[in-house]
Amino acid sequence: MAENNTADKVKDGISNIGPTLRSYLRILKLARKPTRKEFFTIAKVAALGILAIGVMGFLFYVLMDIVPEYFIPVRS
Repeated sequence: MAENNTADKVKDGISNIGPTLRSYLRILKLARKPTRKEFFTIAKVAALGILAIGVMGFLFYVLMDIVPEYFIPVRS
């Protein structure tokens, strides 16, 4: 019984490939190449995002490196 259910799922998955591919092709046909201005705007925004994440990571690193020294006693 379980084998039949699995076979049905595989057949359903294979039968859905055609409509899914047609949907993807429709979207690709509507897509267009960005203009030079659009491309550079997107690149700037992405670069700023990467830079912001990097700065935040560096600040967290520095904080976690400096702050524990004030709370953890050093034994000599």
